[in-house]
Amino acid sequence: MSHRDSCFQGRRLNAGLLKVALLWLFRDIRWSSIRWRADCTWPPRLLAAAAVLWAWSDESNLVTRFLVARRITSFLFPPQGKLAASYQAFVKLLVRWTPGLVALIRAALRARMQADLAAVWQVGGRLLFGIDGSKIELPRTRSNQTAYAAAWRVKKKKRPNKLRQRRRRRGAAGIKKADTPLLTVTTVWHVGSGLPWSWRIGGAYVGERAQVREMLPEVLPGAILAGDAGMVGFDLIRTVQAGGQHMLVRVGRNVRLLTRLGQVREYDGIVYLWPQKEQARSVPPLVLRLVVCHNGRHPVYLVTTLLDAADCPDDEVVAMYKRRWGIEVYHRGLKQTFQRRQLRSQSAAPVEVELQWSLVGLWAMSLYALVQIRRGRPQPGRPSCAKVLEAFRRMLRDYLHPAERNATLCQRLRRAVIDEYARKAKDSRDYPRKKTTTPPGPPTIVPASAKQISLAKELRHKTPVGLTA
Repeated sequence: MSHRDSCFQGRRLNAGLLKVALLWLFRDIRWSSIRWRADCTWPPRLLAAAAVLWAWSDESNLVTRFLVARRITSFLFPPQGKLAASYQAFVKLLVRWTPGLVALIRAALRARMQADLAAVWQVGGRLLFGIDGSKIELPRTRSNQTAYAAAWRVKKKKRPNKLRQRRRRRGAAGIKKADTPLLTVTTVWHVGSGLPWSWRIGGAYVGERAQVREMLPEVLPGAILAGDAGMVGFDLIRTVQAGGQHMLVRVGRNVRLLTRLGQVREYDGIVYLWPQKEQARSVPPLVLRLVVCHNGRHPVYLVTTLLDAADCPDDEVVAMYKRRWGIEVYHRGLKQTFQRRQLRSQSAAPVEVELQWSLVGLWAMSLYALVQIRRGRPQPGRPSCAKVLEAFRRMLRDYLHPAERNATLCQRLRRAVIDEYARKAKDSRDYPRKKTTTPPGPPTIVPASAKQISLAKELRHKTPVGLTA
């Protein structure tokens, strides 16, 4: 058909604009690093392009999304042979090759962030990341329950007595919740650009702090990791310090801090985190700095490994923690706007694949949109996830249509910013809320005992200088 060749002969179709975006995102990726079977009809680049388009599509089911993605991929990048039309074959390939493909794309997008978003790479002269986790719901199938529900993990370990005890404690509602298959996605989020940097995916039983520790080698040295009260942990903070990064985290009444331990030259704000089990293991304490601020309702207690108040004043610490709130907005955009609150895969193997490519797809379109916004506006605003998503999905729906005047993909993205009208506070709305948790109270702060001071002094002489502060 004649119109199928016009995209590449000067006539501007929406498909050509999609191809430009994909080529920009995939630039400098060496697909040859992945060893591929010679008889496979899906080359690595085409499989990655189809997976990204599969994530961008707004079709109601996964099979229809695949058919749309395959059709557009074949049009944009005409293959030497006919691509396999089986959804099962496509998913099997993704299950096998997603780790390698996502690693290549992730490296390319990180390099693009540092090169094209240099103006927002740092916040106040510091490299700041937010860390947080979120739960993604899954279809309640036996396969998903077996792999990702907390109660079924106990069953697989053949511990029926412990399972019965849990059921008695939880009751009917607790049993149903424990049987619910969930995915835990923990994200390291770049504050300056508002884009993800890394993530880890696991079942409902996976701890967020353990996932953060896995991602620390991917975080650049000298970066500051800001987390909420769920990220407090002796092992995590100690690992962050050992990797050359800094920690900024909120603490509550479940944390016990010591003063007057004599490990360093002490001044106002110096505290120590030293749990009893670490004292029993003769592990040196962690030296931290306590910063107290007020959010208008109650005090907020922050601790950080940035000990020098002259180099990093209290107001700067508070400002950095406030910027961490953007990761909550990011997770809301992923689950609500991008409609990934509940995934659609019925089997355990494709579930993580679906979420992996959803995260890659959202990252890719947001990065491309942010670059276009900063090029087209003297004072760029914050990108709107809903408008960015609508711009890309409009191109997918009308990929064979000529590009509209003043409505190309780049022009749509340059206008895809959050409206600048003054928003009213929503906390006064009178409607039932599902989540009624109380805010964290103040941490327990007590002077160190004579026994603790003696043990700390002994460990200080045994420990090389520089490992505790």
